[in-house]
Amino acid sequence: MTDKKYPQVRTHLFKDYIAVPEVIRKSSGILINGKRFKALMFTTDIALIMNNDADAIMAVYPFTPHPAIIEAITSVSTIPVMAGIAGGTTQGIRSANMALFAESHGCKAVVINAPTPTDTIEKINEVIDIPIILTVVSEYTDIEEKIKAGVDIINVSGASKTSKIVRKLREAYPDIPIIATGGPTNESILETIDAGANAITYTPPSNGELFSRKMMDYREREKDRFEEEKLI
Repeated sequence: MTDKKYPQVRTHLFKDYIAVPEVIRKSSGILINGKRFKALMFTTDIALIMNNDADAIMAVYPFTPHPAIIEAITSVSTIPVMAGIAGGTTQGIRSANMALFAESHGCKAVVINAPTPTDTIEKINEVIDIPIILTVVSEYTDIEEKIKAGVDIINVSGASKTSKIVRKLREAYPDIPIIATGGPTNESILETIDAGANAITYTPPSNGELFSRKMMDYREREKDRFEEEKLI
């Protein structure tokens, strides 16, 4: 059976959007309340959030989670958001309140970091009806107690060891949904999928990198126009 073709519509001003690697679509995806997620874009940049073809935004950042950040991101995103709400510093009732705030702003899941205590996970689980995603950064994270406390999905971010960690988790937990960083190449993404990841997070180029590419294009255009005018 051949793949079915499907029509595409792209408006003039949306031609420069950030496209996630097509190979991510080979993953199974994770079905959350009826919607399937395969490609998650890892960013909090408002401009990138508005211009991409990912299935969702993974909005986590290295600062204390704040309601204003969740509100800003969800107010502009046209796709579902999974918001960071707890970790090594932000814990307890504040994390539970952040989780409820995220749910009330339409987030499809909340994300907690590996250091989040079990009792904080339990508090979060008591007040929300959206999945809790636990970020795992090494093979030493105690997964079992956190799953029992209410974690629904594992998000693996183990740098060069990501596929190894994913494979180990998949062997131990055959049915748990796993998101993972795919790395910079199609080969590394496929390796992570083959290891057992159901969905992949993609880190897009920075605003600075994108601007640099656009400026190079502008310079080439001006050069071409200048050369054309010389010939007239």
